Amino acid sequence: MRVAVHQPQYLPWSGLFDKIDQADGFVVLDNVQYQKNEWQNRNRIKTPQGWKWLTVPVHYAFPQRLKEVRVAETDWQRVHWRTLTQAYRKAPHFDRYAPLFEPLYTTRWEWLVDLSLAGMERLASALGIRWAPRLASEMALTEEPNQRLIDICRQIGADRYLAGSGSRHYLDLSAFESAHILVEVQQFIHPAYPQLYGAFEPGLSMIDLLFNCGPESLTRLRASRGALLQGRLP
Repeated sequence: MRVAVHQPQYLPWSGLFDKIDQADGFVVLDNVQYQKNEWQNRNRIKTPQGWKWLTVPVHYAFPQRLKEVRVAETDWQRVHWRTLTQAYRKAPHFDRYAPLFEPLYTTRWEWLVDLSLAGMERLASALGIRWAPRLASEMALTEEPNQRLIDICRQIGADRYLAGSGSRHYLDLSAFESAHILVEVQQFIHPAYPQLYGAFEPGLSMIDLLFNCGPESLTRLRASRGALLQGRLP
């Protein structure tokens, strides 16, 4: 069994869904420290003026964990949905998926994690990816990063851990080898696809690929996928 572990993000990019698609199980790392100005409460879309941040305002005090971060009560939902509609209303598949995502912007959200998971669930559903996440906060885990991942693998019965390409900065392969867990590293190759507004812009929210390519989105992800690196870091 192969497991992937990742922090929840607001409308994540395609690389995260490529990882989820290759895993048998997915664990949401909701009990780590919130990182200001990272991807946990924001992502990028494409507009006629170029790429643009969509940022969810939050109430945060260091060193709160992700599951403790609240969404601020502002008019961000109206702004986000208006921005998405203006940016993608001419996209080939916007009308197909707009009813799926509009409720994100009419529901009152108290916790950032709940909002992020709701968005990820909708994206996974639209892509046709299996979505049955477990929450790390509901597991008994150690704080040391490598051991925490090993604990997760053991608790869900996984013998393979699927890491991202940035894992060389934190993974200790020897610890996983001692635990008899094979580390596999995702080799994400960003698919190029038809986009609105000129030259292709990589690294946007998955919603950009979905609105532009619709039911072909997952096929495009899989077609550009590189083979997993087993037992070694890039």
